[in-house]
Amino acid sequence: MATIDDGTRPTFVEEVKSAVTARAALLVIGVLGLMVAFITSYAGAFHHPKPDRVPLAVVAPAQVRGELVQKLDRLPGAPLDPRPAASEQAARRQIEDRTLDAALLVDPRATTDRLLVASGGGASLSQAVEAIVTAAEKQQGRTVRTQDVIPAAAGDGRSLSAFYLVVGWCVGGYLCAAILAISAGARPANRQRAVIRLAALALYAIAAGLAGAIVVGPILGALPGSLFGLWGLGALTVFAVGATTLAFQGLLGVIGIGLAILVIVVFGNPSAGGAYPYPLLPPFWQAIGPALPPGAGTWAARSIAYFRGQSLTGPLLVLSAWAVGGALVTIALATLHKTADERAGGVAAGGEKHLPA
Repeated sequence: MATIDDGTRPTFVEEVKSAVTARAALLVIGVLGLMVAFITSYAGAFHHPKPDRVPLAVVAPAQVRGELVQKLDRLPGAPLDPRPAASEQAARRQIEDRTLDAALLVDPRATTDRLLVASGGGASLSQAVEAIVTAAEKQQGRTVRTQDVIPAAAGDGRSLSAFYLVVGWCVGGYLCAAILAISAGARPANRQRAVIRLAALALYAIAAGLAGAIVVGPILGALPGSLFGLWGLGALTVFAVGATTLAFQGLLGVIGIGLAILVIVVFGNPSAGGAYPYPLLPPFWQAIGPALPPGAGTWAARSIAYFRGQSLTGPLLVLSAWAVGGALVTIALATLHKTADERAGGVAAGGEKHLPA
């Protein structure tokens, strides 16, 4: 046990003060805050999934179409957002381009109608729509036969593979940036060092994107679609998350890693539309999901795998914005850091010139 200068043994409180620095205490408190935020975000998003204005096409003869749309629109809690469609072909096209999530085909001459769903875009959403429409039709003395027009692959249980793939890419992105910070300092010493880190991250992103695409495609058979499309998406996702983490580190130092976890993991993962697609999430998570890398990546991966690349522009722009923004902020902060150090060095040098011999 250490002793104080006068030879007496330190008290327990003094030992604690010596062993636990203020910086360590603040970091532990920050970790506790992240844990509470994690529990709150995941439980808040998933504890009570409820359909909210799910886009649904209604194909029916003109004389009954309007009334049927109104009835479905007035269901308690507004779970559906019904809209008329001219034909089954038109409804299918809108499902395939991800404008709609389902379509109800009504035949007044029979007592059974058809419901078209696309479980490739989210099995939980398809099941929720089926339950709602079945209950509504039962009240009218009718039955529903469900047809999955874009089913999830046999190896893609509950269509979650795209989500887990993107989560893996995101984890790889911020861990790579964190390792660069641990090994060489949280803040790059100058602009050249920042560019080198970003270049290393880019090479890693290319390798990580390819590895993920190979695992879920040829190896596991979990996701269909273009291997090269998923590879490109993976590289962009990993770089976007990694560059964002580098930017946060340049701004806040090691604490920036915690901020990256808050944005990507705590807020990004539960709002990504993985386990529960957007119409099943509460409003807050619906709003932020498409703007964060996990949500944009999950939507894009499902589009590549099941929807022939439809509705990709928005998610790719989101990921590109995080990638470019993170890279520019990283370089800008490194430049400012070097300038500040040079000014400090200049003041010190200037002061030394006027010191007496």
